[in-house]
Amino acid sequence: MSAGYRAISWNRQKKIYDFVLIFGVLLYLGMFIGVGPVVHPSATIETLLIRGLGTAAFLLLTIVLCIGPLCRLNPACLPLLYNRRHLGVTMFLLALGHGVFSAVQFHSMGNTSALRSILLSNQRFTSVADFPFQQLGLLALFILFLMASTSHDFWLRNLTAPVWKLLHMLVYAAYALLVAHVALGALQSERSPILAGAMIASVASVLSLHLAAAQKEGRLDRAKHEVNEGYVEACRVSEIKEDRARIVCLSGERVAIFKYDGKLSAISNVCQHQNGPLGEGRIIDGCVTCPWHGYQYVPETGSAPPPFTEKIPTFNIRVDGDRVFVDPRPNPPGTRVEPTLFGAKAVTR
Repeated sequence: MSAGYRAISWNRQKKIYDFVLIFGVLLYLGMFIGVGPVVHPSATIETLLIRGLGTAAFLLLTIVLCIGPLCRLNPACLPLLYNRRHLGVTMFLLALGHGVFSAVQFHSMGNTSALRSILLSNQRFTSVADFPFQQLGLLALFILFLMASTSHDFWLRNLTAPVWKLLHMLVYAAYALLVAHVALGALQSERSPILAGAMIASVASVLSLHLAAAQKEGRLDRAKHEVNEGYVEACRVSEIKEDRARIVCLSGERVAIFKYDGKLSAISNVCQHQNGPLGEGRIIDGCVTCPWHGYQYVPETGSAPPPFTEKIPTFNIRVDGDRVFVDPRPNPPGTRVEPTLFGAKAVTR
């Protein structure tokens, strides 16, 4: 979290993450350029570098798109979300390097600028065999630039969360453009089974993981709950792990029911930062901590601890034995609701 806007600081975890990421990228490029002459003896070092940067960027984009659904399917993958912005910005820099080197290599020897040459040199949009695939890559690169340049809380706050999220959802459009860029470009000229297989595996992974995650989320939203005097039976106390939550969908809104120190509190599942799933986080130092970027909220009030000002709705709870009932009507954001006791604490109250 940040009060106002502060310079980005790298903690130990981020430094380790970035070191592993940079080392992995350099290792990949080194191996690609080293093995390339064996597979393609006629390829120049410039061509190998262009291909290496492009394939590395496409691989990282595939990983970026797979992290979200993986976390929906398995909470053990949640740590991958913590530094996903670093992964995305690195991916953009690789794609930018690929684009710049390609423009210099193939479009800088004429009388027109490289950008103008890319846009105008091929206008055969009705031909599959000769489709101007480079324009597709350029458009994808522009989208990735917008995303990378706004990957900071300053832009999130000033663009507002809905606009910022809509902008960053364009990553799927960029991915589709890049798939077409590869299919209409490199695959046409090389007919490489390795490249074709890698692209098919990428698309299959992204689609299958998103479909599986959507099915899981759909089952949660469609679950039926018993109503008792305006309260909805949400779950059982025994189903909630200590310092964790059970997420239920009540009247179209997802609610996170947290269990801690013999008490239960219910808050909105939506973090005010980037709509992160609070119910997939845990209670740290007495606060519900979002698994995406660490934003925190006091479970009794739904308010961020001072000096932070974020607030989310709270919900009233009551317990009957092991059964947990929640009033589906949210309280105004920041409203204090006395935690509901259960078990031995409820008996001795």
